[in-house]
Amino acid sequence: MGAYDGRSRADLQAQLTALLSAYDQLMAGQQVAQASYSQSDGAKSVTYRATDLGLLDGAISILQQKLGIIRRARRQIRFVYS
Repeated sequence: MGAYDGRSRADLQAQLTALLSAYDQLMAGQQVAQASYSQSDGAKSVTYRATDLGLLDGAISILQQKLGIIRRARRQIRFVYS
């Protein structure tokens, strides 16, 4: 059983919004960002530092997959010489 199993779509969306906001703050140059959201079992708060950017990106990816938002890499650019 995963950490996100059994949660409502609204809870997952609220957490994703909070994590994206924290990610934006860290990318803007802040050293510490806090993500706060509430869900059915109470309010949650997580603090991220600039060094946790990879961890934060992973959490965002998992939530996007659970919500059906799929991030795809761009197709490789190929040059054709004739």
